[in-house]
Amino acid sequence: MVGRSAVGAERQRIVEADQGRVAWRRWGPYLAERQWGTVREDYSPDGQAWSYFTHDQARSRAYRWGEDGIAGVSDDKQRLCFALALWNGRDPILKERMFGLTNAEGNHGEDVKEYYFHLDNTPTHSYMKYLYKYPQGEFPYADLVATNAARGRRDHEYELLDTGIFDEDRYFDVFAEYAKAGADDLLIEITAHNRGPEEATLHLLPTLWFRHTWSWAGGTTVPGLRRTGTAVRADHEELGAHWLYFDTDAPVLFTENETNDERIFGSPNTTPYVKDGIDRHVVHGETTAVNPAATGTKAAVHHTLTIPAGAGATVRLRLTDTELTDPWAQFTAVMEARKAEADAFYEDVVPDGMGEDERRLVRQALAGMLWSKQYYHLDVERWLSEHGVDPLAADPGLRNSAWYHMINDEIISMPDTWEYPWFAAWDLAFHTIALAMVDTGFAKSQLELLLRRLYMHPNGQIPAYEWNFGDVNPPVHAWAVLFVYELEKHRTGRADRAFLENSFQKLTKNFTWWLNRKDVDGNNVFQGGFLGLDNIGVFDRSAPLPTGGHLDQADGTAWMALYCQNLIEIAIELAVDNPVYIEQAQMLFEHFAWIAVAMNRIGKDNESLWDEEDGFFYDVLRLPDGGATRMKVRSLVGLIPLAATSVIGERVAQDFPELVEGAREFIRRHPAVEAVVSRRTPADPEHKGRYLFALFGEDRLRRVLARMLDEEEFLGPHGIRSLSRHHAEHPYHFEVNGRTYGVGYLPAESDSGMFGGNSNWRGPVWFPMNLLLIRALLNLHAYHGAGFTVECPTGSGRRLNLYEVAREISDRLTATFLTGEDGHRPVHGAQPKFAKDPHWKDLILFYEYFHGDNGAGLGACHQTGWTGLVAATATLFHSISAEDVEHGGREALRPADERFMGASDEEPLS
Repeated sequence: MVGRSAVGAERQRIVEADQGRVAWRRWGPYLAERQWGTVREDYSPDGQAWSYFTHDQARSRAYRWGEDGIAGVSDDKQRLCFALALWNGRDPILKERMFGLTNAEGNHGEDVKEYYFHLDNTPTHSYMKYLYKYPQGEFPYADLVATNAARGRRDHEYELLDTGIFDEDRYFDVFAEYAKAGADDLLIEITAHNRGPEEATLHLLPTLWFRHTWSWAGGTTVPGLRRTGTAVRADHEELGAHWLYFDTDAPVLFTENETNDERIFGSPNTTPYVKDGIDRHVVHGETTAVNPAATGTKAAVHHTLTIPAGAGATVRLRLTDTELTDPWAQFTAVMEARKAEADAFYEDVVPDGMGEDERRLVRQALAGMLWSKQYYHLDVERWLSEHGVDPLAADPGLRNSAWYHMINDEIISMPDTWEYPWFAAWDLAFHTIALAMVDTGFAKSQLELLLRRLYMHPNGQIPAYEWNFGDVNPPVHAWAVLFVYELEKHRTGRADRAFLENSFQKLTKNFTWWLNRKDVDGNNVFQGGFLGLDNIGVFDRSAPLPTGGHLDQADGTAWMALYCQNLIEIAIELAVDNPVYIEQAQMLFEHFAWIAVAMNRIGKDNESLWDEEDGFFYDVLRLPDGGATRMKVRSLVGLIPLAATSVIGERVAQDFPELVEGAREFIRRHPAVEAVVSRRTPADPEHKGRYLFALFGEDRLRRVLARMLDEEEFLGPHGIRSLSRHHAEHPYHFEVNGRTYGVGYLPAESDSGMFGGNSNWRGPVWFPMNLLLIRALLNLHAYHGAGFTVECPTGSGRRLNLYEVAREISDRLTATFLTGEDGHRPVHGAQPKFAKDPHWKDLILFYEYFHGDNGAGLGACHQTGWTGLVAATATLFHSISAEDVEHGGREALRPADERFMGASDEEPLS
């Protein structure tokens, strides 16, 4: 039983941090797993980031913009860093960072080749736990590179377990645990377990260093580390003094965080003590590589641990801003207290009625989200200047040259700390849905971040992602803003109107950018371009089409409809205090109405997005000669229109009758709108005064759902597939100038080189799209009620209402991670180690996407960014019953929506 004080301790810290009273978030897991190979470290003439700064160079070459490490932490400006370094006595290099293949080396793109797990974390990082599995044999660097290089796109990836390095359990489980005794007082406990059959030696080197900031622009004082008894003292002009205490008499090795110019560039070093000095001393026996004066900007405490078979060894450290006479007083008590407080916090987060395995899933998913907070630093104007170009003269040949205004200097939620250690706009919006379950304040700050003047382009565009800030991600920011706002209001009883209003002003600017830039013909059908779906289509949607012309996109148009709905709801919420927003809501309703008209327009052959014969939405290729061709690929492109579904209730009509009357007048005045919109907004008693905003009516809804719920098309055993399985036997082909372009169903990895071949939307399951569809189904159930049923699966004769369909999809998604009757978690495929080994079976990896037929994890293997949404799907239907929705309508959705979907106390539209 957890005491009452433990239950509220972490929530109290969150409040203190949010109010600026105690800087509980100043120290956290802000160190990337990979800094090398990133765009911001790329100063090559050809933009080849992966080859310009390699893993091999990383141990010897100082970074420009950030740092990386294993199980690492830093302050929130990454001035002082701490992480683990390891050596098993056999590896050719010190293990200071995760190894993986570059985009060109992996047969499916970049790919980390290590096993590590984010086991626990709290919002203020008062308690954190991390596990790294370190082989005792020589790490197979060359084998991993060579074997993967020999495999093609249709072959499986060659993983670390496949090499045999973990055979006979010859590895160390290295646990790193952190607990805060104060905002600037971090207790560190590192425990290494020898899982092998024989005694083994592990060199454990907890490492402290300063991010290199002093030589790039000049004028910055060089910080310093020096030994003082059983501590390393760190002095920094901004951060002040800190001490790293250690509880043994282990030697401390000092060097400088400076590039080994001799090794990297073939030029003389300015100091004999360089970044790889500790590696050279420990691994290669170069005793002169470390500073005998015990000073520098990088230091490691060198523990040599000989651990019996099946036993463990523990090392304690303490990083604090206070000089202590007894750093170990209360160490164990504080560590145990923070563990208990973390348990209490998550006990409060997870709904009653969930099983142990489900609780484990939710906790690890949210821990991964919190471990993936990274310090991200990039001053684009300075970066451009360092490339020798005028930042004010945009150079189309240089990446991001139009974003010279941009200064990134924040803690940001990353999609993956190794494979995607940079923010992406729509990833980040989805991250906040899971993050808000535990830390609403941080979720709000993340949403505001990309809307700030230092991030958003002056023209209103939201930056997409590091490789191309000017690309376009789906506009889901407004949806996430609304969700986080309503969740906080529900939990605290306080409505943060300042947050909502500030976001609304910026979002309307971005909405206008979309209207002006992505509607080529001005007919309310949108092009969008890339839209984050990588290789889902026939062509690269970021590049000029081989046919010329442009694509009218069913998904781009639907995203804009959803954007309208979200902004309408925000405007109505703001109108409670300021009636001026009624006019904004009216304008946005009219935008939505015209988009609905365009979505349903019946034009000449192949010109409309809707295909009556197939009962599905498709992109339309508009050719330069005025012709048009419907691109009949059944994919998420045609399901996203379903996601643009919202319900409003009679309270809006009561509180804002002028809005309702204005909408009715608009509909009466425009017959084209009336034909599409009015039939879906009845106010008769059957619908309890509710209004449905959607892009199509009941007939088309049933036809789209019949496709979506067909197990031979979209409904897979672990969620809605991104491409219909129909295309396994019937791939789509399109010929241009003698060349054939095609799309076929691929349940696993991509066989296309589009976007580097490191992503696949041609069959696998993606969590964020599934969550949007679940949301739409719940909205539709609130409107249509229990009497509206469909076959699920299609053709089965089993009829479910839309609440039950939503739950069915949610259950399939969640089951991907839960242990089945055979002892396997589908996410881990048929890998026996994860199913049978007691030291592996409760560890969960959160992949980028999932095999469309068996649920195996694919792509980035630590993408607790948007796959962290499983925390929402796993808990959603523990919070809302079918009866609640049936009898209470939209109001009954609040318990679920306030936690997961963004419902409003003011009769939401979305």
